[in-house]
Amino acid sequence: MGTRLLLTRHGQTVWHAENRYAGSSEVDLTEEGLAQAERLATVVTARQDPPVALYCSPQDRARRTAEPAARALGLRPRIVEDLRETHFGVGEGRTRAELAETDPEVVERFLANPVTGAFPGAEPPAEAAARGAAALREIAAAETGPVLVVAHNTLLRLALCELLGIPLHTYRTVLPLLANASPSEVDIDGTRTGLLSLNSIPPHVIIEQ
Repeated sequence: MGTRLLLTRHGQTVWHAENRYAGSSEVDLTEEGLAQAERLATVVTARQDPPVALYCSPQDRARRTAEPAARALGLRPRIVEDLRETHFGVGEGRTRAELAETDPEVVERFLANPVTGAFPGAEPPAEAAARGAAALREIAAAETGPVLVVAHNTLLRLALCELLGIPLHTYRTVLPLLANASPSEVDIDGTRTGLLSLNSIPPHVIIEQ
């Protein structure tokens, strides 16, 4: 067995209702997002093997989500720059419907293949996948017990594909959603990764987007 990582997307943000691409933008959590962060703290502290370390994206929505768990576990979040969300280029701060109004071909290319058809100006998904996977492997190599990792929907899905050998261009269909503040557990042992659970908090406490 390697090191277990509890990969967790941040709580709901004010852009969730409109499904805006947040990416590198700083977006506040909603009241529900803050409540999800508190529920996350309750869930991870109730585990038979609670996290012994906590790593976090530098972005505020991830840090705010991690705060209740950090307090409950008595841990100091360790900020990892490479856990930041991927930048969405021309999609940043916009909805897909808004993009389709101004440049429908951009949206069509993205839907056909989100890797080769990534939005203009976006971080290349392969690069985001590589940095995310490398960061998670480094965390796993540095720790021995369970680790809570709070980051972002697209970054974590791309990293999971990289770690599990799933073709990157299928990340939106194979992993359509990492629910807010709901850990997905992986076991990482060097270059080997096993997926143990996905969206582990029961659905009745998750806001679907």
